[in-house]
Amino acid sequence: MTQILLEKPTDRHIFIPKRVFIEPAALTYQLGQRLMEQFRSEGIPITTTGSHNRVTGIPGKTPQEAYLESKRTLVLGVRKGREFQTCKPSAHYQLPLVTSCPGKCEYCYLLTNLGQKPYIRAYVNIEEILQRAKDYIDQYLPRETIFEGAATSDPIPVERYTGALKQAIEFFGKQEQGRFRFVTKFVDVDSLLDAKHNGHTRFRFSLNAAYVIKQFEHHTPTMFERVEAAGKAAQAGYPLGFLVAPIVLYEGWQQGYLELFEELNSVLGPLSRRDLTFEFITHRFTQRAKSNIENIFPKSQLDMNEETRQFKYGQFGYGKYVYPKENLAEVKEFMQGMVDRYFPSAKVEYLV
Repeated sequence: MTQILLEKPTDRHIFIPKRVFIEPAALTYQLGQRLMEQFRSEGIPITTTGSHNRVTGIPGKTPQEAYLESKRTLVLGVRKGREFQTCKPSAHYQLPLVTSCPGKCEYCYLLTNLGQKPYIRAYVNIEEILQRAKDYIDQYLPRETIFEGAATSDPIPVERYTGALKQAIEFFGKQEQGRFRFVTKFVDVDSLLDAKHNGHTRFRFSLNAAYVIKQFEHHTPTMFERVEAAGKAAQAGYPLGFLVAPIVLYEGWQQGYLELFEELNSVLGPLSRRDLTFEFITHRFTQRAKSNIENIFPKSQLDMNEETRQFKYGQFGYGKYVYPKENLAEVKEFMQGMVDRYFPSAKVEYLV
């Protein structure tokens, strides 16, 4: 436990895997071959795995050790399924480029569906994935089809290896009726600033109050670093968006989120405010996630008291514990007030 909480991030939170697993099929792709040679030259251990979905060999005698080691593990595979998952309410479909991320956020919803070993997985057949996206776009013409690139991941940490995000951005830049969006907590964005996006990709940043980031979002950049990176993306002409999540109702939460909006207001110029969106998600948890969190972070201060929450079924069929209606109403009034005060022309896409 102590090792997770006190681990010092590397400069700019650059992800360097401790070990790499590769599917044999991934080596039939140029990207897979290149990455294998690169990691081998850097002295990173490489192991062949039969399936990117069932990886064995990640060490860890305790849940804490297994979790920490999985966050240092990269798996390269081939995405074989042709169908994309839907992605309500933010997009029509997920664009499956990456799964998981090296951040160690205590509340992470991926603890529900990735379990206690959420290793980072990247696909090397990027052209095939983008061709499938083109099929969806053509199928639904003349409707505009929107794809989400970070539904089960944060794609920025592995971008320095795969280049998949820039490739996707430039692909959608050429699509008249295709749009792309992704969200990140990380700030290694310089390689994306010269991408030919043509305004078709919404570059979004996951933000939170400084207290929440420090207390629960381990090994991720600070609120100030994220806002600075957002300013870079705005200067590069990207339509900008902010996902404020999860909103945690700790003592003094209003002041913490006020400071977040004040920092955004001080950094963002007038051009970035012309097409700006906000998404707000209050903290929620499933029973499975709570169990995993308590195993991995046994000293967590994250409030998961079921007696003070309301039980609600989600879109994927499992139940979750959310804040009661009166708390949600208070959050809606406060957050809408912040947007109206600092960014009156911005669009609030949803608040749940």
